[in-house]
Amino acid sequence: MPRSKSKRSRYTPPPPKKAPPSPLWVPVVMATMFVMAVVVIVGNYLGALPGDGENSYLVLGLVLMIGGFLLATNYR
Repeated sequence: MPRSKSKRSRYTPPPPKKAPPSPLWVPVVMATMFVMAVVVIVGNYLGALPGDGENSYLVLGLVLMIGGFLLATNYR
């Protein structure tokens, strides 16, 4: 007797594999970038950095902060 279509087994794809955890350097570099960004920005406003409050220091702090956020989004 032929099997009905409803009782045939259907293909079920295997479950997706979990991504491996991030290496140790990712959170270390992420935290370092955040801390350095704060140090550069605060140091610029306090006048502790060479030059008279140049905008390049603010750009550097912003770049460090963006880099930290990019690493934070990839951290598992």
